[in-house]
Parts: sequence; structure tokens; C-alpha cells
Amino acid sequence: MTDVKAELREQFLEAFGGADFPVENQMDLVPALPDGPATKFEAGDVSLTAMELAAKLGNEQEFPYDTPEALVDDIIDGLEAKGMI
Repeated sequence: MTDVKAELREQFLEAFGGADFPVENQMDLVPALPDGPATKFEAGDVSLTAMELAAKLGNEQEFPYDTPEALVDDIIDGLEAKGMI
């Protein structure tokens, strides 16, 4: 699963890295996404849209985030905690 995790981390950093940090909430991330909430992240047998991430991980995130890395760390941790990766 570590390859999946590394691949997703790279995709998340690329997608969310263009946001105007610090971000105060999930909506601050939408303009950075190439396909908005429909932006899809895929690695191995894992496939999620940005909207699915927001819905499933809302409780795992602690806004505001000052850096893309801090945001992505929480996303990865949340996916692991929920057994999704």
C-alpha cells in the first residue's frame, strides 16, 4: 500500500499546492483544483474525487492549514484511519 500512499501524496501535493495558503476551509482549495470538486485522484485500486475526500475526511481535517504539506499529511492520515489506503 505504500506505493499507493506515495502516489496519492504526490497527486494531492500537485493539486492542492496551487491554492492560496493559508487556507481557512475546504472551499479555499476548490480554485486550485484542475476540475474543481470533480478532480479525481487515482492510485492502485483507490479512486476518489475531491468532493468524496471532502465528504469522507471533513472530520479529519483541522483548518486552517499554512502549507500544502500539512494539509496533505492530514488527508493521508485520514485515509489511513478510515482504512481507505
